[in-house]
Order: sequence, then structure tokens, then C-alpha cells
Amino acid sequence: MGRVLTVDTADVDRDAVLAWGRSTRRDLPWRRTRDPWAVLVSELMLQQTQVSRVVPRYEVFLRRFPTATACAAAGQAEVVRLWDGLGYNRRARHLHQAAATICDRHRGEVPERLEDLLALPGVGPYTARAVLVFAFERDVGAVDTNVARLLARWQGRTLSRHEVQAAADATVPPGQAWEWTQALFDLGATVCTKRSPSCGRCPVRPDCAWAGVGADPAKGSAGVGGSQSRFDGSDRQGRGRLIAALRRGPVASADLAATAGWTDDDARAARVMAALVHEGLVVPDGDVYRLG
Repeated sequence: MGRVLTVDTADVDRDAVLAWGRSTRRDLPWRRTRDPWAVLVSELMLQQTQVSRVVPRYEVFLRRFPTATACAAAGQAEVVRLWDGLGYNRRARHLHQAAATICDRHRGEVPERLEDLLALPGVGPYTARAVLVFAFERDVGAVDTNVARLLARWQGRTLSRHEVQAAADATVPPGQAWEWTQALFDLGATVCTKRSPSCGRCPVRPDCAWAGVGADPAKGSAGVGGSQSRFDGSDRQGRGRLIAALRRGPVASADLAATAGWTDDDARAARVMAALVHEGLVVPDGDVYRLG
């Protein structure tokens, strides 16, 4: 195989990447399955959440909800409770809705077509393609932040969203999409990192147009995540506190501000709770609120 692939200005040695991946691949529970439901669960859990936090929650969740049918049959509140520790609780709601859609439209089986996956609640272009690659081993490129950063650096320039996806699709070695994509994920997570990349340890440094010299082309490139807003004191922090309390039981209307950590701002707490109700995560019940 070797250097048989040209993607714009970058010649990528796919054999070197695959060999590196085989020797360094992290042992993660979702890499031991091709079950589409388990893959979908892992991908939604991993969105903006560290691997170390996902591993124990993933295994607990799948023991309770081993299939989309089991998840759809449960109440949304139970799904949200099991999401404890993963943050971004609307993803739990989306997963529950996706399970219901899978049951209603696909007889309980996660669909194999891109357009059907994209129609599931909470499933975007990356997640849909990740399911195709990791569950069905289709030869398509799955572009997360790590892969987008790799591709921009390899080519030595910022890329548009269309260029990133086209390059990702073109780099996949036929019949080896699963192995290739896992290698790229690990390479971006452990070597070609956002800050202080270890170019000396990179298996494709000879082919990289950037190789750590000059301005980083990944900055501003499509698919490369930017900096996140401050968490301390944010609405996100208050939302998290409210959901954490609701997992333990109902929260009285009079206690919203204290529960959210804003004892002097009743209006802010009420606004955040109203948003949770609007999203369907929480339901009002007289003078208290409960998980939806």
C-alpha cells in the first residue's frame, strides 16, 4: 500500500499510520464491539466528555439498556439519571428519543444508511459516519476534532468543511476503515495534540506539510474545536446542579436559586429551569419540579 494516496498537497503513508495504530491502540470497551446500538451510545457519551469519565458510565448504561428497545421502553427520567457524571444532559434526552425513533421506524435496529442515521435525534454528520465506520465498517471518513486537526496539519493549510470531509473519505484504506479511524483518533489524542504536539513521535512526520514549523494550519480549520466559554458561574454550571439535585428527587420552586448556586438571583434560576422544562428534561408538578 505505502505512499499510494495523494490528498491535495499531502502524501499520507497509510501503512505507517496503521502499523502505529496496531502497536499503540488504547483498549476501550466500545472498541470490543460492532453492535450498532452500543456504538451509538458510546459516540453520544463521548461528545465533549473525557474518555476516563465515559468508560464506567458506558458499561453501566448498557447493562441497563442493552438495546434500543430497552431504552425506548424506559422513561426519559431513568435515562437521564443513568447519565449522571457525563454532563450535557440533553444528550441523554436525544438518546432516548433516538431509541424511540429506531423502534418506530426501524424495528428496533440501528439503521445502516447515512440518511436514516442523520434523521435520528441528536445524531449529526460525525456521529452518523462514526456508526457506519465502527459498527458496519463502511469505508467513509469520520471527522471529529482530532481528525480535522490531523488533516489540516498534514496538508499544511486550513480546510473548509467540505474539504475536511472529502480528505477524510479519500484517506480511508479500502476495507480498513475501522482500524484506520481508530488509529487517527489515537494519533490526534496522544501525539498530534492541540497544544505541544509530539511531532518527533508521529509516524507520518516525513509526509506532514506542517511538522510543527510555522503557524498551525489547524487553527481556524473546519471541525477543529475552539475554546469553550468559562464554566464557573455559568448557566451550564447551574443547569448541572439542578439536574444533579433532580436525580435525587423533586426540587421545590422555592429552592431553585439555592440549588443552582445563585442564592441572590431567583430570576436567573427560574429562567434556567424554564429552559429545562422547554427542552423536556424536567416537568413541573405543582410547587415542585421532577425529571421528565
